[in-house]
Formats: sequence, structure tokens, C-alpha cells
Amino acid sequence: MNVTERFLNYVKVNTKSDETTGTTPSTKGQLELGKILAEELKSLGVKDVTISEFGYVYGTLPSNTSKKLPTIGFISHMDTSPDMSGENIKPQFVKNYNGEDIILNKEFNIVLSPKEFPELNLYKGKTLITTDGTTLLGADDKAGIAEIITAIEYLINNPEIEHGTIKIAFTPDEEIGEGADHFDVKFFGADFAYTVDGGRLGELEYENFNAAAATITIKGRNVHPGSAKNKMINSMLVANEFINMLPSNQVPEKTEGYEGFFHLIDMKGDVENSTIAFIIRDFFTEGFENRINLMKKISEELNGKYGEGTVTVNIKEQYRNMKEKVEPVIHIVETAKKAMEDSGVVPQVVPIRGGTDGARLSFMGLPTPNLFTGGENFHGKYEFIPTESMEKAVEVILNIIKLNSK
Repeated sequence: MNVTERFLNYVKVNTKSDETTGTTPSTKGQLELGKILAEELKSLGVKDVTISEFGYVYGTLPSNTSKKLPTIGFISHMDTSPDMSGENIKPQFVKNYNGEDIILNKEFNIVLSPKEFPELNLYKGKTLITTDGTTLLGADDKAGIAEIITAIEYLINNPEIEHGTIKIAFTPDEEIGEGADHFDVKFFGADFAYTVDGGRLGELEYENFNAAAATITIKGRNVHPGSAKNKMINSMLVANEFINMLPSNQVPEKTEGYEGFFHLIDMKGDVENSTIAFIIRDFFTEGFENRINLMKKISEELNGKYGEGTVTVNIKEQYRNMKEKVEPVIHIVETAKKAMEDSGVVPQVVPIRGGTDGARLSFMGLPTPNLFTGGENFHGKYEFIPTESMEKAVEVILNIIKLNSK
């Protein structure tokens, strides 16, 4: 089975994750796909295939050489984003793409156009798999799963290719930030690993945001508006004041590259009580700590103005930049770059403006940079992936394994 056929099989299963269920995995579809993948791995000849009590799928391709080689891991996640439906996905093929608008859904007038998505110009002449405009596609990260299994099948069918022990894992709930919660690094047993969970052809990532979530609670004082002068404290206006004391140009829609931000994600309240929620992101430790301290300073200033206890800031750290854990073994990044070059792919080392299971795994003792899958516009109806990019991802995985056998 080729990588495209595998991918099309996997997207048939609705694995949309759900942070409200409180279970792991968060949805039954992920367990369903996990069982399908486990059976497929067993049928190929992968050893020690197991599904953990939390739905993690593990497997091993034993070494076929007497050489002492590193144990490499490859990891992808089974869930798709809660941002859009993953049920009844109907992939569409655009062969020999001509660079013009692609009508995803005529009935709803949904068009994938290079005017809005100029990256389409990179794929003239390629075969694109798109959505039908009513769901996401699921290339994040079922393309990664398909690419890993296709590479493993190739090694099994070509035993003359020398390799060390290779570990495989497919995780649940990455999209809701829980993909590494129950990952058993010791059981996995790899010296280092790669998540196959990136985007465009050539992407290679080993830096990500430092991340925290901030919840700000504001207590007001409600008094009849007719006699409220110098008495009322409108918690919603204090919340607005808090927001306006943050730098207005440091928000997601005005930042790129290595620039961090404060992102307001929720606000609700009345005169008496309000809450606002932010996520805080910064690539650099000093900048990250400065952002947290700024929020605390603003709360102190507002408490000085309106009274102690008016504003309470609760900060929860989410993950850290994996760069500090990968740099001591930077050879694994250099190997990936060489593997891409050997496949005719130009490496594009870029920072992840987000998080990744690899970040948390790196801090759990498993250095884990991220490789491209080839997909574009994840998490929505304009998602697409070129079949040629998936094929290149398989090549890159195989080249990483070959390079580590030398």
C-alpha cells in the first residue's frame, strides 16, 4: 500500500479530540484508529505492538545488524483539531494543478484560491488532495502516520537496508495539548526521536514557544447607577483597562518569526465579576519571564488604584522551548537536514510558532525535533496536501535511518 492510500484510509475515521471529556483518549474515534494502526503494524511484521491503557500505540522494528547503532523513534498523533469537523471527510483530488482557483464546494461557494493562499503557487503541476469545503482534511497528523508506516513497510520489504532498532508511537490528544501526558519515554526506549507533524515540504523544527496560560479574575463593586459616583467599580471596565495596559502591537495578528505575543482568548463578566484569559508566548526565556512579570505588575497597579484583591492573576506554565534540550544533541537536526538534501528537498529550519509533543518529550528526556508532513492550512476547510510531498516525507524518514546506520 502506498502512502496516499494509507492516508485516505485513516481520514475515514473521525478522531477529532475534545478537551471537555476529561478522558484519555478524549474521544472514541482515536481508540478506533489506534486499533486499526496496531493491527496494520502487526500484519507488516512490526514487533511488540501494544496499545496502552491511555490509547497510545507503540511498536518496534528490531535492528537487522550487529553494529551498535542508536535507537531512533518516529512519532505522530492520531487526533485531529477540535477547530472543525473531522466526520465524513470527503477528500478531493486535483491532478496536475494549474495554478487557478480550486472549487472545493460549488453548493456553498467555497473556493481555495491562490489570491488568499499564495502557497498554492508552489504546487503547480502537482497532485493535491483537498477537502470538500465542509470538514478539515486530517493531514495533521494522519499524513505523518501514513508516512511513518510506509517507511517502515519499505524497510521490512527491503531487508538489505541496514538499520538499528526503530521505535514507533502514535499518540492521542495532541491537538488539545495532552499528547505527551501519558507517553512512556522509558518504555518507548529510543535514544532520540522525530515527530512527523510539521507542515510544508522541507520544514524542520527544533525551537518552539515558551508557553503559559493566564487567567485574570476581577472583582467589582455593584452599586445602583444613580448613586454610583466614587462607589461603583465596574469589573468589565477594569478588565478592559488591564487589556489596554498590555502592548497593543504584541498580539498574534501583528507578530511573526521569533516575535512573542499576548493572546486574549476569552472574556466574560458583569459589573460585579469578570474574567479574562490569555495565552502567553515567547521563544526566549528572558522575554517569557518579562511577559509574566508585566501581567503581575499590571495587577499590582490596578490593585493600588481600586483596592487590594480587585485583580488576581493566575499563571499556569504549559511548556518550554525544546531548543535547550535538542542543542546538546544537535547532530540529530544535522542528520535530518542531510536526509532532506539527499532526497532533493531544501531544508527550511523554522521556529514553531506554537507547541509540539516534541517539546514536552524533549524535557521528559527524549530529544524530539519535528519533521514536515507536507500539508498546508491545517485545522480548517482549506487544508490540502500534495501527494508528492508525502512521498518525499517517506524518503526523508528512510534517509534518516540510513544515515544513522553509517
